[in-house]
Amino acid sequence: MSGCGLNTAPILYPKGPIALAERDLLFAALFVMMIVVIPVFIMAFLVVWRYRADGGKGKYAPDWGYSVGIDAIIWIVPAIIVIVLGYLLWNATFKLNPYKPLASSEPALEVQAIALDWKWLFVYPQYGVATVNELAMPVDRPVNFKITSDTVMNSFFIPSLAGQIYAMAGMTTQLHLVADSTGTFRGRNTQYSGDGFAEQWFQAHSMSNEDFEAWVEKVKQSETGLDEAAYTQLAKPTIKHEVEYYSSFAPGLFGSILLKYAMNQDHRNLICSATAQSEPVAPKLASLREDANVRHTDD
Repeated sequence: MSGCGLNTAPILYPKGPIALAERDLLFAALFVMMIVVIPVFIMAFLVVWRYRADGGKGKYAPDWGYSVGIDAIIWIVPAIIVIVLGYLLWNATFKLNPYKPLASSEPALEVQAIALDWKWLFVYPQYGVATVNELAMPVDRPVNFKITSDTVMNSFFIPSLAGQIYAMAGMTTQLHLVADSTGTFRGRNTQYSGDGFAEQWFQAHSMSNEDFEAWVEKVKQSETGLDEAAYTQLAKPTIKHEVEYYSSFAPGLFGSILLKYAMNQDHRNLICSATAQSEPVAPKLASLREDANVRHTDD
């Protein structure tokens, strides 16, 4: 166990209630399965010892072929285990639903996470800033992620805080988590996505409210803004991309990324409607919708 630390086995050292519940579920399932695994190893040793050639006391019964007791055990015990595991997993499926908002007296922090080649862009619509490969959050404050990809499928994962969830082009997935202690945790893409996959990780910082406000102010001091030209440059493939701060971002950025992959007019309208409800950029989205309508008509 000397190699199992926060950095090498973060799932075993949860820093939030979601990750803690997932670890407890893992241990509970492991304990239940040990009911089968441990007796198998014990019986394997006992059978070899009892029926050994030099002095074994096992009864020689060449005509033996069936035992009601053994048959009952090998069917009933596994059936009970499956039922228990099913009960645990069924309840955990609803309890740990990543789309389920977390109850808290604190207002949730909204973060839009966008997977790129091979980096992560984090947009903070409530604060008007964005960062690359660095995520900050106040301790004990829920974080609501909206996740998408502007490249191939990725998977967003901060194992110390919550489970993984896919990031897919033209789609929005969600994740809700909260950190219950301060610290720095590694997050990464766990879905193979090409040459830079192994280096596509970021630092997630959990800090006090005061430190978070100071961090936001530091980001706002950046002289770089994430306009459309800057985003086009950022979206180009890079490996080991350095942390970047943007003091502003293009209105409707998240929605415009989704619209790039809209399959049809209904999909475009759905994206515009859903995104406009969560971003104060309705004029920009309306313009995008008009452009989409024109393209659809031309098609």
